[in-house]
Amino acid sequence: MYAPTARTTASRSRDRMSYDRAAAHAVLDEAYHCVLGFVVDGEPRLLPTLHVRVGDTLYLHGSTGSRPLLAARGDAGLPVCVTVTLLDGLVYGRSQFHHSANYRSVVVHGTAHLVTSEDDKRTVLTALVEKSAAGRAADSRPPSRRELAETAVLALPLREVSVRARTGGVRDDPADLDLPYWAGVVPLRQVAGPPEPDAGVTAPPPAYLSGTGSPAREPAGPARPGPAHVTDPPDTAGLAAPGTQVTGPSGPPGSVASSWYEPVPLRGARVLLEPLTTAHADDLFTATAEPEVWAHLSHPTPTEPAAMRAVVGTALDARRRGERVPWVQRCARTGSVIGSTSYYDLDPARRCVTIGYTWLGRPWWGGGVNTEAKLLLLGRAFDELGAVRVVWQTDIRNTRSQAAIARLGATREGVLRMHRQRPDGSWRDTVQYAMTVDEWPNAQARLREWLRRTAPAARG
Repeated sequence: MYAPTARTTASRSRDRMSYDRAAAHAVLDEAYHCVLGFVVDGEPRLLPTLHVRVGDTLYLHGSTGSRPLLAARGDAGLPVCVTVTLLDGLVYGRSQFHHSANYRSVVVHGTAHLVTSEDDKRTVLTALVEKSAAGRAADSRPPSRRELAETAVLALPLREVSVRARTGGVRDDPADLDLPYWAGVVPLRQVAGPPEPDAGVTAPPPAYLSGTGSPAREPAGPARPGPAHVTDPPDTAGLAAPGTQVTGPSGPPGSVASSWYEPVPLRGARVLLEPLTTAHADDLFTATAEPEVWAHLSHPTPTEPAAMRAVVGTALDARRRGERVPWVQRCARTGSVIGSTSYYDLDPARRCVTIGYTWLGRPWWGGGVNTEAKLLLLGRAFDELGAVRVVWQTDIRNTRSQAAIARLGATREGVLRMHRQRPDGSWRDTVQYAMTVDEWPNAQARLREWLRRTAPAARG
């Protein structure tokens, strides 16, 4: 939680205010642009610009010749106010007075300083490019020294931060409820259109531009220990928490719960997670063709690309129903598609989520790819979504998966007997593990240290 200050304390409609860190980060990460406010010669200035969050710092893009960047050169920095607003819907009341909008907004106050280190500037600009599409930085030329010199970056620590949001429906006066006018909400959502190639481009659009406009979160640091290739998926996914409305794949706009249903891109040193799309199916078929990969999973080995497309289609259908949040895994070094993983049994009300439906190509077993992917998912669950419990379930025959989950720091909680049917019709006993938010800090430290000491897999 951010501590309220005189500048972030609301004077009206205080029920719409929040100082929740995860909620603030979610809005900043989803929005591509912000408004930067500052004072020059006693007069206010408001400039739209691009931004990216890396940890607890907000970075603002600009030109070295712009007024705010020039003013921020000194040791004192530049006092600024940054705002971000996401419009989620138009509210139509029976009376004109009760017309409104559903929205999420963040206001950040503080003192911004110019980023002067060339290495730091490169890191921030890479994060800004990755925010447009995970994997894009590797698919484009890095800035030259001249280009770096012409580009300025402001760093604003996230310390004085507030979130304001409106959700829900019409709030008409009781006396107006019988008026003969339509009333309700028209949801609004930003959706990416099909890629439009520049003149002379012959290469096909990359997979990360196929059907997703989701912004990336900041690059993650080193990650965690471990182990095996597979966290065994169940046959059926869990449902959203009772009473939680799911609108498409991302839940109700404007609610904290909606973040739980969004497969935001996650980036590590070994593996990249990006939203699964149908465009990934053929590459997944090629990467995971070995029967050993599918030995303990809930569906048989796909023997042709069409079968893999059906597997991906099932995952995407489950996402649309709000039952599952699927990612594709890419090798961070080569960009190759190497596997998939998911959240399921999402329960925002009880702040619990299960990790599963995980399969990884045989060449990438070992070397920390699976472990780092789990570290990214655990960090997303505990640090950003506010989960208090993360669960894994695996076939009792899958000893490799059980050892991998235990090495993550999860506790074995018991066995669910005759829990699910295997593809061959036999009934499996399911071993359940879990990690709680109290156990997460120590587990995270151990995993990061393990990954620091472990060489990446030969192909991953």
